[in-house]
Amino acid sequence: MKILITTDWYLPVINGVVTSVVNLTKGLTEMGHEVRILTLSGSLYSYKKGQAVYIGSIGVGKIYPDARMRMALAHRYIYELIQWHPDIIHSQCEFSTFYLARKIAKASHAPIVHTYHTVYEDYTHYFSPNIYFGKAVAALFSRKILDKTEAVIVPSEKIRAMLLTYGITKPIATIPSGLDLNRFMITFTTAELKKLRSEYGMKPDQKVLLYIGRLAEEKNIEELFQLLALWQRKDFVLLLVGDGPYRRELEKTAQKMKIGNRVIFTGMVPPAEIAKYYRLGDVFVSASQSETQGLTYMEAMVSGLPVVAKADPCLNDIVRDNENGFQYHSFAEFKDRIEQILTEDTLRHKLGQNAAISVRERFSVGRFSQDVAALYGKLVNL
Repeated sequence: MKILITTDWYLPVINGVVTSVVNLTKGLTEMGHEVRILTLSGSLYSYKKGQAVYIGSIGVGKIYPDARMRMALAHRYIYELIQWHPDIIHSQCEFSTFYLARKIAKASHAPIVHTYHTVYEDYTHYFSPNIYFGKAVAALFSRKILDKTEAVIVPSEKIRAMLLTYGITKPIATIPSGLDLNRFMITFTTAELKKLRSEYGMKPDQKVLLYIGRLAEEKNIEELFQLLALWQRKDFVLLLVGDGPYRRELEKTAQKMKIGNRVIFTGMVPPAEIAKYYRLGDVFVSASQSETQGLTYMEAMVSGLPVVAKADPCLNDIVRDNENGFQYHSFAEFKDRIEQILTEDTLRHKLGQNAAISVRERFSVGRFSQDVAALYGKLVNL
């Protein structure tokens, strides 16, 4: 099949959508399909690079974090894609490139399948001062977009249930995004990890609570700070790997809570090095409830880390209590689970081993790509 994937974000940007698109493209190409990408460039300049077409755009981050808006018309590039005659178009974002996906679909008579990556109602603070109005807008917006597709892919049952409450009537397929597992199954020497720890001022005997992801308000990172502020133990640090619009506020909060010396901000880390950072952790922690699937949770798990995360329906089939980690429902439970994992080496190792096995069995790029391609086949043959 000829498959056109449209997305507002693509390389060199790194986020959950880009990771999913990169892995899907890799898997589909290995299956023998011909894949092209239509995305937005980081400037007003439109260009082609490899199998991707980048359309000129400007940043509109005040509307939504890291959002960009198409500015260039780029008729030549769009015409080339229409003449290529894709069999199916797989849109990944609801804004600028979705409009282009519809335009190409209409001209080439190709069906559109859309992956719903983002729980917009969890981001109302970016575009609405009223949470209830914001959620209503998110539901209306989602209906209008998804009504223009032939089918919808969601990464978890949590998102499927939410879309049903929105009144979505299009077929919905639950297909978890796959991981390039080999990236996280690399062995690093003790010397390499020791050197990296020393670069961030970590003592050899300190335990590490690890968070990897965007530093954004909806990630609820302050709840992790509370653990450090209220717990008397001083033998562990919180390592925050990543960057985002909320970093300055978090740095100020850490100082106000007098835990600035126990919170380490690494900033953005090159994708090629991220696997090494997972190896620095003793336990992966998150208090976010805005995830659609939680790819960083799975990256941590395949790296051999147990997870302690705030209970969320998207994790029900991923983080299983006392098997590969814990989901917590209260701050007291959060504290108890961390204490248990950090003091019981046997338990920590058991949870870590089980975590790696559980992800390897279920979330490979191969399985992900096969499931998506099967859905394509059904739509193309309608």
